[in-house]
Amino acid sequence: MVRIPGGTFRMGSDQHYPEEAPVHRVTVDEYWMDRTPVTNRQFKEFVRATGHVTTAEIAPDPKDYPDAPPHMLYAGSLVFTPPARAVDLRHWGEWWNFMKGADWRHPGGPRTNINVLDNHPVVHVSFADALAYATWAGKDLPTETEWEFAARGGLDGAEYSWGDELTPGGKHMANTWQGNFPRQNLVEDGYERTSPVTAFPANRYGLFDMIGNVWEWTTDWYSAKHQSDAPKACCVPENPRGGSEEGSYDPNQPLINIPRKVVKGGSYLCAPNYCRRYRPAARQAEAIDTSTGHLGFRCVVRQPD
Repeated sequence: MVRIPGGTFRMGSDQHYPEEAPVHRVTVDEYWMDRTPVTNRQFKEFVRATGHVTTAEIAPDPKDYPDAPPHMLYAGSLVFTPPARAVDLRHWGEWWNFMKGADWRHPGGPRTNINVLDNHPVVHVSFADALAYATWAGKDLPTETEWEFAARGGLDGAEYSWGDELTPGGKHMANTWQGNFPRQNLVEDGYERTSPVTAFPANRYGLFDMIGNVWEWTTDWYSAKHQSDAPKACCVPENPRGGSEEGSYDPNQPLINIPRKVVKGGSYLCAPNYCRRYRPAARQAEAIDTSTGHLGFRCVVRQPD
């Protein structure tokens, strides 16, 4: 793990997506954070020690999904499947496939495996899976504030974890998408899907993969925007938390009351023409029961021995 010194910084962004605004000052205490996302090797040790069964390996409860066709209620997870034709970027179902048999051991579906992916981040883990690992390891999941402060690496206000250029000097600093998403992947950074967790440079705090490769869970409930700055300089929030559980429900799915957490960092699917969320300020909502092929996590310790 890496010691994160804590401090006061400007969180969020007013230049990109509305949920990142407004920029506001917050303070965070010192803590320790995993140098990398949790890898397949580490998650394998956890499962071997505890017998944990992930959400993707359990068939959904029909009561939680009243509109779902019964034949779709099987154990599985969301796998990215590039479409063969041009598609409307407003409909993510054009490239995400809820695949039976997809889970952390089989990231691309039942005929795939992780035999040579020990140093890649574990994926297809729900919030409960990530929290179970953290508890077993004697750690916790980061808050959104802790995650963003660490991702910035001391570069307060910078666009990326390494500065203000996406590819300084033409060098790829993270595993993201090059080309016209979701059909054209030029793989200029060397990786079509996940990459080893130390394949790209660490930020100034010594943390790898804070941007790109896989999204990462935080403990905060999602809210549509940040709180504004405190009215007085003396009242900067310390170690703030997100919104309420009830407020995190997806308003576009009123019949499905599955709360959502904030995920951070972007992934190998983030592209300039679709998802410019490969930035510390970027944030997205993820239902706690959802697992995908581009979502992982890392842990923190707030009071280490």
